[in-house]
Amino acid sequence: MRAANRTATRLEPGPAAVPSPRIRPHGRPDGGDPAVRRGLRRLLVVLCLFPLLLVLAHAALRLTEPSLPLAYGFVVLAGTIAVFYLAYTRYEDPFEHTLPLPRRPARGGDFPPLPAEPAVTFLLAVKDEVDGIEACVRSMVSSDYGRLRVTVVDDRSSDGTADVLRRLRDELGITVIHLDQNLGKKHALVTACRDADTEIIAFTDSDCVLAPDALRRCVQALVRNPPLGAVSGHCRALNTHTGLLARVQDTWYEGQFRVAKAAEASFGSVSCVSGPLAVFRRDAVYNYLPAWADDRFLGAPFRFATDRQLTGYVLGQTWKGRALKERYAHSPFVAGHDYPERPWQVGYVRSARVWTDVPARLGPLLRQQVRWKKSFIRNLFFTGGFMWRRGAGPAALFYGHVLWVLAAPVMAFVHLVLAPAQGAFALTALYLLGVLLKGCAWALAYKIDHPDDTRWRYRPLMSVFSALVLAWLLPWALFTVRRGVWARGTS
Repeated sequence: MRAANRTATRLEPGPAAVPSPRIRPHGRPDGGDPAVRRGLRRLLVVLCLFPLLLVLAHAALRLTEPSLPLAYGFVVLAGTIAVFYLAYTRYEDPFEHTLPLPRRPARGGDFPPLPAEPAVTFLLAVKDEVDGIEACVRSMVSSDYGRLRVTVVDDRSSDGTADVLRRLRDELGITVIHLDQNLGKKHALVTACRDADTEIIAFTDSDCVLAPDALRRCVQALVRNPPLGAVSGHCRALNTHTGLLARVQDTWYEGQFRVAKAAEASFGSVSCVSGPLAVFRRDAVYNYLPAWADDRFLGAPFRFATDRQLTGYVLGQTWKGRALKERYAHSPFVAGHDYPERPWQVGYVRSARVWTDVPARLGPLLRQQVRWKKSFIRNLFFTGGFMWRRGAGPAALFYGHVLWVLAAPVMAFVHLVLAPAQGAFALTALYLLGVLLKGCAWALAYKIDHPDDTRWRYRPLMSVFSALVLAWLLPWALFTVRRGVWARGTS
């Protein structure tokens, strides 16, 4: 394997990072007692959740009846309420706040602090993206972070992407690596990481456009909070103008980041640092890159560049790290510097904005969802093996989500196939009303966060679409899990 046409971007010190003037030491905003503010926030959240709590209480009174659908509805509703409560009462943006230190002592010593302005290598792998790659690369280069090196790996594109990258290399001074053979996304990125000697390694996807301050906010979140080994940015849909399907997905993305990731981040255990903007401390991830590139599942290479799996190496290295490093002891990623295994936290930076092209047609969307479910299945066997050790909160969120995903196709079959076949149309209607109620709760959260935005009305459609269509994809993903193709945007 050879790489050609490399051009390095010089790392120059940028302006010193200055905390927001509204932030006091320890991340406390000016104005008022923090305990009072937290209490008021919790009260407001409970008031907003009160209608759902009433429905939950009514369902609890009926739990004495032996009914699997009723128990399922109760658990889903209770989990939804818990996630909303955590996201809106416990989550703090780590760019703006210093987060509480982990209660457990770190193995391998304390969490070492980063420099005030660490150097960053920003990586992108691309294959056959001639139409969109320029906007992505320009947004990477337009970052307002000073000490930055941008590297793009062309995984043997055949559609003119290489020519675009050569032009951008000459104009912008980025590093471009043209691979002589197609390696797949993970191997392409790991090839580029061999030259990444910076304290921070960041990734994005080729269909994304980043806000100028997005990378800086993620990096400063890591600087402010040494226990964070990785953080995810906040992603929305870029192409909402293409139609209803894209707008529906946009509201779903908002909730998955603002609510689901925020709830996980409240425990420092975000289970997926998503590809649109994934920022890692070098010492938290570097030793595990060869394991990521060569990941195997059910006896076959798992080619999807799973963001979940890479995140799992950060979350679980206290229990999994030593064995993985011994397996790849001769790799330069391990032999060059063996970093101690530490119980890193993984966070989410809500203020770090990035936009991605979402599938505008049903076929590509279904294929994307099948890839994501395959990644979910594969990661379940890795992260699921240790997440219970990270504490009750992270475990409840992780395994609760797993149970919901696994039960979704079963419940869809029971309510949408078996119940109508047996004439129990009321049960089907109740199921659909429950799905719609959950979608309305997510829509309300969107409306609260974006009071002047009318797109909240699309969110219930995503819940209905998920129940009627997407839930059925998990069995197919499981049946075809060993099939793999080069794909971006996998989770």
